[in-house]
Amino acid sequence: MDSRRRFGKYKVEREVLDEERLEELSQRKTYSDIHPPLTKQLKESFRCTVPKLKRSLVSSFPVLYWLPKYSVWDYGMPDLISGISVGIMHLPQGMAYALLASVPPVFGLYSSLYPTLIYFIFGTSRHISIGTFTILSIMVGSVTERLAPDVNFTITNGTNVTEEVDIAARDLYRVQVAAATTVLGGLIQVFLGVVKFGFVGTYLSEPLVRAYTTAAAAHAVVGQLRNNFGVSAKRFSGPLSLIYTLVDVCSKLPQTHLPTLAVSAVTMTLLIAAKELNGFFSSKLPVPVPVELITIIAGTLISSYAHLRSNYSVSVVGEIPSGLRTPNMPNVSLFGEVIGDAFALAVVGYAMSISLGKTFALKHGYKVDSNQELVALGLSNVAGGFFQCFSVCASMSRSLIQVTTGGKTQMAGLASALIVLVTILKLGALFQELPKAVLASVVLVNLKGMFKQYSDIVTLWRSNKTDLVVWLVTWVSTMLLNLDLGLAASITFALFTVIFRTQLPTYSVLGNVPSTELYVDMETHREARQIPGVTIFRSSATVYFANAELYLEALKEKSGLDITKMIVYKRQQEAKQKRREKRAERRAKRQAKREKLAQTAARNVSVLPDLFVEDEAGCCTEMSMDGVIAEKEQQRWSEKENGTVFVIPPSPRTLDGHCRWEYLKGGDPDCSSLGWMSELQDGDTTTLGSSSEDTLSRDLERVSLGSLGKWTWDIHSIILDLSTANFTDTVAIKMLKNIFQDFSEIDVDIYLAGCQESVVEQLERGNFFSETITKGNLFASVHDAVLHCLNNRGATSPPRFDPSAVSVVENSDSQNCRLFQWELKGCFVSEPDQQHKTLTSSASQEIQNRRLGRG
Repeated sequence: MDSRRRFGKYKVEREVLDEERLEELSQRKTYSDIHPPLTKQLKESFRCTVPKLKRSLVSSFPVLYWLPKYSVWDYGMPDLISGISVGIMHLPQGMAYALLASVPPVFGLYSSLYPTLIYFIFGTSRHISIGTFTILSIMVGSVTERLAPDVNFTITNGTNVTEEVDIAARDLYRVQVAAATTVLGGLIQVFLGVVKFGFVGTYLSEPLVRAYTTAAAAHAVVGQLRNNFGVSAKRFSGPLSLIYTLVDVCSKLPQTHLPTLAVSAVTMTLLIAAKELNGFFSSKLPVPVPVELITIIAGTLISSYAHLRSNYSVSVVGEIPSGLRTPNMPNVSLFGEVIGDAFALAVVGYAMSISLGKTFALKHGYKVDSNQELVALGLSNVAGGFFQCFSVCASMSRSLIQVTTGGKTQMAGLASALIVLVTILKLGALFQELPKAVLASVVLVNLKGMFKQYSDIVTLWRSNKTDLVVWLVTWVSTMLLNLDLGLAASITFALFTVIFRTQLPTYSVLGNVPSTELYVDMETHREARQIPGVTIFRSSATVYFANAELYLEALKEKSGLDITKMIVYKRQQEAKQKRREKRAERRAKRQAKREKLAQTAARNVSVLPDLFVEDEAGCCTEMSMDGVIAEKEQQRWSEKENGTVFVIPPSPRTLDGHCRWEYLKGGDPDCSSLGWMSELQDGDTTTLGSSSEDTLSRDLERVSLGSLGKWTWDIHSIILDLSTANFTDTVAIKMLKNIFQDFSEIDVDIYLAGCQESVVEQLERGNFFSETITKGNLFASVHDAVLHCLNNRGATSPPRFDPSAVSVVENSDSQNCRLFQWELKGCFVSEPDQQHKTLTSSASQEIQNRRLGRG
């Protein structure tokens, strides 16, 4: 095409590029180049070279990348200070969160040690702190208490009928359950990381995660109330477990242990006040004050010197064994019972870790590998499970401490693990007199930030109603269905919202911004102008099987062309045209006979006219009328409901010398159904009985208009903007083929614009292109497609129907009937296509014959 041609006011400054021209100008790679055969891919993957081996080792063991470059002078002191600060936080949180997991506190210290060492080797984030976390501890606790409830470990106390719980046996089995769940969850994470499934965490949107953690915080509060009030309430599992547990705790409130309640109240008051002061003076402090550690040290000292356990029956932590435990094989028989919980732990733990890791990586300018993070976290859980740890992930509070205290690399995590190790080996026994109420208070105070997330309801109400619905559904389902089922229901609902939004995208018709190549929605941009004869249609979502039918319906609505009805109408008109041609042939044969009979009647000077009755088959029967018509013949005539009676008038010839015929339509004179009215399309002057004059005129005008041509439309080209589509499927390809085929029947051209390379490849593989649909129908941009349309069809106006072409004339030739006669003044304003030329010529000739008395 000439790049200097001007189409109206649209100047072409360059060559119009379609897909065929693009392939000619560019050396486009073939599909085999982009997607080599599987055998070639396998051969390349198993080929071993030194650079490839080095990259593989570094990607699998990230410590080999950063440790040789580690600068003790630059990073040593900041990492050491940060590691000590985080390690001090590990101690109270590890023991407190162990209570949430329903295992002895020492196992919380183990969970803060072994996983941290494993992540030091395999992790890619420099600032997150791996260890115990509130939400995962609650989820583990729901599993341990479901599979190892107190009722399964009751023993009879000697000769007394009272039953006691074998705490040692119960805790031992709960540790096995927690370890088995942790190992299985770690294996799931490793598998997902190996198969490059790191994007699974992206399905947990921020509103979903925040609502889930908010509801989990409520579970944690209810689970710790028994330790704060000193009552022996049951902890239920399964759906509605939160409500059952809360009801049981409330029923036991009259039995509240007042010393335990006092310890809880004092501890919470001091913790809240200390944390507020810590936050107020945070800018002036080099490192945050370890409030939790000070609290548990003070609580241990007070409990030891005041003998709270012996004098006031305050429950304490109990024996904390010194030294490390030997690794044990997890109870594999439990895998079948905890696989659902393990998967939930794997997904939630990874989502928490990767979100924190990416946040700090973006802030400090490095990259986090999502798949490697899955592997690192999974290996941390697998190794920890062999040492009786429960599931771990990154903690927000400890990670913030690590960042704010100047931590630079994973060496800070190694330093924190050393602090925990020293505590386990030498200092663990010192915390045996620590009241459990103090640890429960530490948990509740640390949940304050999660309860602040209820403000998300107001924020989401103002910003995004769909995210608000996701937040509320997640919160309600987690509160009522427990943590595992609640997470599954939340993810399912979130995915349904995605499907729902892709099924209901925004459909728009685009217009051109004057003097630019920009095309925007005409409903939202006043300056946009529609291209004459061209409709540009765009969907805001990818077209695929779920919304293909909706896409087609929206195209019909926006373009104003109901293609289904128009094709049906066109075919009906073709059938009627064939019937008209056949009737014209029959009338031509009868014409000679009628003229001969008319001449004979004129010579015989007969007053009464001769009658010829045309029945449904088109046969014409002559009836002699010598005087009064016989009663039998009258009855026969009246029974021919579908016959057309041709009456030769007493004055057989008009001024031009031709006989004038009039038509009386037989049938039920009171019938006004659409089926009977459709017969009017084939008659010119029709005698009707009693009927509403206005209604009949409107119906006859409508039917007559429909019999002359087609509907009014000013579109000769439709451009489908597919720039928003990133993939397509067989259903969408079939729908696009149907669009090309259907619109071509009404002489409307279809073009595709803005298709991505991947979409073009999928169209090729789906056999979309053929002799009728070529790559010449694809254009690089909407503007190229518009210029092509203006070049090919811009000078030809689309066919339009003129309603003034038809007039309905009312005559009254007798007292009991009205004659309606319609005439054709002229069919189309602009030049019609060949089919409509034939239809118009035939209709004009037919009416002219009727005017002259020959039809």
